[in-house]
Amino acid sequence: MIDMFLYDDEDEAKIKFVGFVGEHSRYDLTLIYSDRHYGKTIVLNTQNNTFGIIGKDDLEEDGYISHILGLSEDEGNEVTEYLHDVIDI
Repeated sequence: MIDMFLYDDEDEAKIKFVGFVGEHSRYDLTLIYSDRHYGKTIVLNTQNNTFGIIGKDDLEEDGYISHILGLSEDEGNEVTEYLHDVIDI
Protein backbone atom coordinates (compact mmCIF):
# COMPACT_ATOMS: atom_id res chain seq x y z
CA MET A 1 0.00 0.00 0.00
CA ILE A 2 1.21 3.50 -0.81
CA ASP A 3 1.21 5.76 2.25
CA MET A 4 2.07 9.01 0.51
CA PHE A 5 2.84 10.24 -2.99
CA LEU A 6 5.93 12.41 -3.26
CA TYR A 7 4.74 13.76 -6.60
CA ASP A 8 2.42 12.83 -9.42
CA ASP A 9 2.82 15.51 -12.07
CA GLU A 10 2.17 15.73 -15.78
CA ASP A 11 4.23 17.88 -18.12
CA GLU A 12 4.41 18.60 -21.82
CA ALA A 13 7.61 17.28 -23.36
CA LYS A 14 9.38 17.35 -26.69
CA ILE A 15 11.02 14.03 -27.57
CA LYS A 16 13.72 13.60 -30.19
CA PHE A 17 15.01 10.24 -31.41
CA VAL A 18 18.43 10.35 -33.05
CA GLY A 19 20.83 7.80 -34.45
CA PHE A 20 24.24 8.63 -35.84
CA VAL A 21 27.58 7.03 -36.59
CA GLY A 22 30.84 8.51 -35.36
CA GLU A 23 34.44 7.42 -35.76
CA HIS A 24 34.22 5.09 -32.76
CA SER A 25 30.67 3.73 -32.69
CA ARG A 26 27.02 4.00 -33.65
CA TYR A 27 24.76 5.87 -31.24
CA ASP A 28 21.02 5.64 -30.66
CA LEU A 29 19.80 8.33 -28.29
CA THR A 30 16.45 9.62 -27.10
CA LEU A 31 16.36 13.22 -25.88
CA ILE A 32 13.46 14.39 -23.73
CA TYR A 33 13.09 18.14 -23.36
CA SER A 34 10.91 19.25 -20.45
CA ASP A 35 10.70 21.99 -17.83
CA ARG A 36 10.71 19.31 -15.13
CA HIS A 37 14.46 19.15 -14.46
CA TYR A 38 15.37 22.84 -14.32
CA GLY A 39 15.74 23.02 -18.10
CA LYS A 40 18.08 20.06 -18.39
CA THR A 41 17.51 17.34 -20.97
CA ILE A 42 16.98 13.66 -20.20
CA VAL A 43 19.30 11.74 -22.53
CA LEU A 44 18.71 8.00 -22.90
CA ASN A 45 21.30 5.74 -24.51
CA THR A 46 18.97 3.12 -25.94
CA GLN A 47 21.78 0.73 -26.83
CA ASN A 48 22.73 -0.02 -23.23
CA ASN A 49 19.73 1.30 -21.25
CA THR A 50 21.51 4.13 -19.46
CA PHE A 51 20.41 7.72 -19.06
CA GLY A 52 21.39 11.05 -17.59
CA ILE A 53 19.79 14.40 -16.88
CA ILE A 54 22.17 16.64 -18.78
CA GLY A 55 22.63 20.39 -19.18
CA LYS A 56 25.31 22.53 -20.78
CA ASP A 57 27.22 22.61 -17.47
CA ASP A 58 27.44 18.80 -17.47
CA LEU A 59 28.90 18.81 -20.99
CA GLU A 60 31.86 20.84 -19.72
CA GLU A 61 32.78 18.27 -17.06
CA ASP A 62 35.48 15.93 -18.39
CA GLY A 63 34.38 12.31 -18.58
CA TYR A 64 30.85 12.94 -17.29
CA ILE A 65 28.98 11.92 -20.44
CA SER A 66 31.00 8.74 -20.93
CA HIS A 67 30.43 7.81 -17.28
CA ILE A 68 26.71 8.57 -17.09
CA LEU A 69 25.86 6.96 -20.46
CA GLY A 70 28.15 3.93 -20.11
CA LEU A 71 30.49 4.82 -22.97
CA SER A 72 34.22 4.67 -23.55
CA GLU A 73 36.13 7.96 -23.34
CA ASP A 74 36.29 8.29 -27.15
CA GLU A 75 32.59 7.49 -27.52
CA GLY A 76 31.74 9.94 -24.74
CA ASN A 77 33.65 12.68 -26.56
CA GLU A 78 31.67 12.04 -29.75
CA VAL A 79 28.34 12.13 -27.93
CA THR A 80 29.39 15.25 -26.01
CA GLU A 81 30.22 16.99 -29.29
CA TYR A 82 26.77 16.12 -30.63
CA LEU A 83 24.98 17.18 -27.43
CA HIS A 84 26.70 20.59 -27.48
CA ASP A 85 24.69 21.31 -30.64
CA VAL A 86 21.28 20.14 -29.40
CA ILE A 87 21.01 20.83 -25.66
CA ASP A 88 19.65 24.28 -24.95
CA ILE A 89 20.38 26.47 -21.95
